[in-house]
Amino acid sequence: MPAIQLGLHDHSPLAYRLGAALAVIWLVLAIDPSYRQDWLLENILVLIAVPLLARYGPSLRLSDASYVCLFIFFTLHLVGAHYTYAEVPYERWLGSDLGFERNQYDRLVHFLYGLLMALPVIELLDARARPSGLWRWLLPVLFLLSHGGIYESIEWLAALVFGGDLGQAYLGTQGDVWDAQKDTGLAAVGAMIGVSFWLWRRPGVRLKPSSVSSDPALDASMRSGADRSA
Repeated sequence: MPAIQLGLHDHSPLAYRLGAALAVIWLVLAIDPSYRQDWLLENILVLIAVPLLARYGPSLRLSDASYVCLFIFFTLHLVGAHYTYAEVPYERWLGSDLGFERNQYDRLVHFLYGLLMALPVIELLDARARPSGLWRWLLPVLFLLSHGGIYESIEWLAALVFGGDLGQAYLGTQGDVWDAQKDTGLAAVGAMIGVSFWLWRRPGVRLKPSSVSSDPALDASMRSGADRSA
């Protein structure tokens, strides 16, 4: 088989294009959001995560497929932040009354969080602490569930601190006392589907890396292994 070709840039051209597109989307959706204070709270995630990805993405050797998954998730989150998750008018966009008693956009995004973040998490663990055996399947799911639980706790704390309409808008329970459990359950289902798909599709190798690792020893090891198998 041919030797693995590693990129020569910090980020792939696609990653740069997706970053530029996300910046444009952010600027457009920053104009006149439904609830400015809730928009600010929701954007804390973006303002922390995106710079971290820009700084550490190359050392994690994230693939272009991972960057696409991250772009889709952040875009969905920005839409939810613009309208508030409880008021995203997806039925108006679809031109159909789907008959739900509550707005289901937050449920969709929690499910897609698990589904879309599965590949970036697999690649993150491969880069930093590659699991083996059964743990290769379990650890990415548990990783995503732990972060989902942390986010639900942050929402609860924000509701306690801010209270009133802002706390309710950020919490987004829409009167469902089991909202946190349902959101976490949907994220778990999405994570299990995503992890199973990516590991079944490529059980032993990564997708094409979009950047060069910051670890020269790792790069040399990968090139040596690729040359031996060529």
